[in-house]
Amino acid sequence: MGKVFITDLDHTFLRSDLSVSEFTKDTWNSLSLKSTLSVATARTFKKTEQFLDGLNINAPMILLDGSLIVSEDKKIIDMKIIEKDMADAIIELGSKHNLFPFVLALKDKNLNEAFLYPKERNDYQHRLLDRYIGDDNLEEKSNIRAMKDNFKLVYMGDEDELLILKNELYKTFGNSLKYILAPEAYMDCYFLTLLHADADKAHGLKKVNEYLNIDFKHYTVFGDNLNDIGMFELAGTSVAVANAHKDVKKIATYISKHSNDEDAVAKYLRGFIS
Repeated sequence: MGKVFITDLDHTFLRSDLSVSEFTKDTWNSLSLKSTLSVATARTFKKTEQFLDGLNINAPMILLDGSLIVSEDKKIIDMKIIEKDMADAIIELGSKHNLFPFVLALKDKNLNEAFLYPKERNDYQHRLLDRYIGDDNLEEKSNIRAMKDNFKLVYMGDEDELLILKNELYKTFGNSLKYILAPEAYMDCYFLTLLHADADKAHGLKKVNEYLNIDFKHYTVFGDNLNDIGMFELAGTSVAVANAHKDVKKIATYISKHSNDEDAVAKYLRGFIS
């Protein structure tokens, strides 16, 4: 039975400058000849394709924190969306705190995505958008509202203000949403990500498992942050990179001595190439 390797991208597989080293590319592609390899990320389909250019992906990808599962031939396997009415109600509640989210949504079944961003935004949001200059899916909205099929709403800010918002949203929407409040090392701030209640990497991994029909004991997953914990709990082997969050390291079956900037994933995978 072949092995399955699935890695997170940011702070795990990608270097901090969002690049992939030649060593990592060579290792990944060599192993893909006899094993199953893919990714599980908060990133969109388009961004993931850009980052993984030149890498062989031979299993479904878990995208947008598990909101979207896409096969290696670019077919949608599963989607978990927030309906427009609920998403608009979230935006309205956030506006009372002078907080406005990014909205990531599906434009069409050809995997074209919309990245809506508010005209009224904070310094963290301004800085993040500087990284996306030139992307053709960006749309500024003076009165931001959701679309029909929304994968997630993402707030950026300080931990305290986002925690207040998270608690208020929970009082209103309860368990109909998933709430992820986590630090973002690139920006030195926090993200509050709102998803469908069943949208997470663990549910995504289960969908991939149904597709591949390979026992979880043959899976190895890699990660660094809290949204990877669900995968760690399912897979036979879980690898935390050296720069991983302490709670991720606590449940990992293996802690790498290497960070994402030291090609931690590739150095672990290298041991499976003979």
